[in-house]
This record gives sequence, structure tokens and C-alpha cells, in this order.
Amino acid sequence: MNSGASRPSPNSAQERVLGIQRKLHKWSTDDQDRRFSDLHNLVCDPATLMVAWLRVRANRGSRSAGVDGKTAYHIEQVLGVQRFLDGLREELGSGSFRPLPVKERLIPKRDGKKVRRLGVPALRDRVVQAALKLVLEPIFEADFQPCSYGFRPGRRCQDAIAEIHYLATRSYEWVVEADIEACFDELSHSAILDRVRQRVADKRVLALIKAFLKAGIMTEQGRLRGSVTGTPQGGILSPLMANVALNTLDQHFARAWQAMGANSGQRQRRRMRGEPTYRLVRYCDDFVIVVAGERRHAEALIAETEQVLAPLGLSLSAEKTGIAHIDAGIEFLGWTIKRQPGRNGRPQIYTYPSKRSLQAVKTKVKQITRSGQNQTLDQLLHRLNPVLRGWCAYFRHGVSSRTFNYLRAYTWRRVIIWLRAKHQGRNWRWLRHRYLPGWWPTADTVGLYNPGGVKIVRYRYRGSNIPTPWDQPAYQQLSFDLEHLEALIAR
Repeated sequence: MNSGASRPSPNSAQERVLGIQRKLHKWSTDDQDRRFSDLHNLVCDPATLMVAWLRVRANRGSRSAGVDGKTAYHIEQVLGVQRFLDGLREELGSGSFRPLPVKERLIPKRDGKKVRRLGVPALRDRVVQAALKLVLEPIFEADFQPCSYGFRPGRRCQDAIAEIHYLATRSYEWVVEADIEACFDELSHSAILDRVRQRVADKRVLALIKAFLKAGIMTEQGRLRGSVTGTPQGGILSPLMANVALNTLDQHFARAWQAMGANSGQRQRRRMRGEPTYRLVRYCDDFVIVVAGERRHAEALIAETEQVLAPLGLSLSAEKTGIAHIDAGIEFLGWTIKRQPGRNGRPQIYTYPSKRSLQAVKTKVKQITRSGQNQTLDQLLHRLNPVLRGWCAYFRHGVSSRTFNYLRAYTWRRVIIWLRAKHQGRNWRWLRHRYLPGWWPTADTVGLYNPGGVKIVRYRYRGSNIPTPWDQPAYQQLSFDLEHLEALIAR
């Protein structure tokens, strides 16, 4: 490690890291059997640590402290960013770095009966995990299959929905809806490390990954619990490690897909012989298998999937795993996908927001508009608009016009109820003159976001033609003000 390396500026650090990532991705793509033996120096590089810090700092989670109680604000104002990064680099270089236990937070799931375990690493650990991810992600991205969409650069939930829509319109009528039971809690550490070793030969990097997996968990009661399995949700490295392990499942179904035929004509002839064709679509630990065949073919795939997951220490949830026909509709990633008669009377595949997704946003709107009357309409709308804007942006690629108009009417009514409660005794004439020009809630600096005005844009299926950031001439992933962050570092 070059201990005398100069301190890079954020811009030069970004350019250097991008160049490293492009080389790693190219080498990994060109040689599928290559094992990388000198990655630790890249993790310890000042540019890598700088970019890792900037990404951690740009995330709202930087305001949450781990078990050491330190936030990004504390590091900036008390310790100093450069001093903090130099200390991390020294610990990594000397081999004295040891991850701290993650702070556990239990979050109720949607059904209200179970909880999701969220692990909050210390900020120093988050920076090192981000540095590891910067180096490892371009390598493993070359091995990942096109059917996987979760927590991968350049890929979105809409791509997974578009693929299901594409296949469902081509006779893939049976759907295996699968959910892995406590995936992030039960993943086998040995399975993860075995998959990582196929690409990484650097023992120092492997030891660092293992140290994060074995760091332990500090419960809400203040007790330290060992981490025998799993990679806690909340860690920056956890989604990548989950994808590395679950790539076993992707590769199994990718090989099966290739064996069914090299083109659609060969797969069609296979179906004419009474044999099924099927394809996996996965978003992290949630996935579906779409089947062109009969129900019995879909039932056989559940047992086959269980066998593939068993070496990873995983199993399917009996409650959430089932088989559905596309005419009955399925729910996936907040969408309902269903075949029903179109305007011309012919069956069409429709994708639109699920009832549970609509109920979730209505609940948020109701909670915000039930808050105290001591805030102004400006403050209320600044809390309400991001919720509506984000929800509509996610669902604007589906058949969502009616849902958006319903949400528009519901939100308008909730804001009016809030205004009437805040200004009791005032009549409609006063409210209209003060807050409702054109009958639309408007404050001094902002108006209520209008879901009904959102334009519906069809999302095209991109197949396997989704580029990685390292194939593009410019990498625009850092969405923060570099000049402002340079000023923070200078402090």
C-alpha cells in the first residue's frame, strides 16, 4: 500500500475510482474464470475511501449512529473527515481494523404480526463496506444473470415488471409466486464466502468480508448476539453478498432456459410436444417463475427451487409461496399483473398498482393530515408532496390513470378536512379566498401535488440489453454537490 499517496479531491477521486471499476469489470467479463488476487490495495486507496465516504454521507442514513454513537455530523465537526479517512486507511493497511457489532432495530412488517430485523452498522464500518462494494461490484456484475434486477446498477423494479409482462403476453400463463423465508437472516456464511472465493483470491479482502459477516448484533435490549448466519439488512455490502449467493439460483434457471432452446421457435416446438418452458424473474429475495405449460409443471418447480436453495441455508416460505394463473392476477413488487379483456374485447396483460400499495400511500397521507394543527399549510404540503410524487413516479409506467385520479380526490379531501379543523368557524368563502384558488390547496410557496396530472409513460422491456455504468462514457451515479462536500472536508 502506498502510504504516501496524495489526498484526492472529490472530482479526481471519482474519476480514479471509475477508471479502476472499468478495468476490473472488463477483466472479469473477458475471463470468466479469473480470480483477483490484489484487491486490498484498491480498497485502501485514498480515492476509494473518499468516494465511499461521499456516498455514505449523501445517504440520509448517515444521520443514524451505530453502536459507537457517531454520526456523519460528528465526524465532520469534531473529528474531521480527512483525519477520519486517514485513520481508517491506517487500520486497514495494518490489519488492525475490526468491525463493530451492528445495532439491531425491529421494524414491523406489513401484516403487523412479524418484524423485519434491520442492522445499523457504525459509520466507520459503512465507509469500509462502501469501499469494498466499489471494488467488488464490477467484478461480480460480470457473472450476474439478466433475470436478476434487485440492487444492481442500472436496473429497476420496472425492468422486472416489464419482463413478466413480456412473457405473460407470450403464453407464460402459470406463475410460481415465491418468497424466501428470512433470506437476509438465514443465508449461510460458508455459502457466501465460497461464492466470493470463486472470483476473489485476496485473503485480506476475504478476511474483511468474513469479519463483517461475523461482527455480531447488539439487540435493542443491549445484549450482544453472535451472527452465525445471515448478512443483516441495512449494511451497504449486504445486498451485494445476497446477490452473490442467490446467483446460484439465477444460474440454475439460466442453464435450464438455454437447454430449452436457443430461440423462440425451438421453445415453441418444445411446448408443442407437451414440455414446459419457464423463466425466473428475481428482485433480491422476491422472485417469480413464469411457466408456459400446465399447473403440474409449475408445482414441480417449487420442489426444484427448494433443492437449489438448500445448500445456501435457505427455504421457501410456505405462507407466501404459491401458484397462480395470470387470469387471476399476481402481486409483485407492489404491482398487480393480470390478464383481462381489453377495449377491443381481446385479452390483454395489464399492470397497475396493487390494492395494498394504494392502501399504504393512503395510510401515509392520512397520518400526515392527522398531525397537529400548529403547523402551516406550507409545512403540511412540504411533508405531503414528496410522498405523492415518489409514489406516482414509481407507478406511472402502468395502467394507473384511474388510481391516480382516485388518489387525487382522496388527498384533496384529507387536506380540506385538515384545513376545516385548523380554521374552525371560518366559512367556505374565506377558505377559498385564502387557501383554495381554483379549489386546489395552495400555500404561499407550494401547491398540493396533483397525482391526476401525472403523465403515464409506457416502460419498454429492455431484455439483456441493460448497460452497466462501466460500459458508459460517463458515470453519473454521484448525485450530490461536490463543491459543498469539498468545503465540508476542508473543515
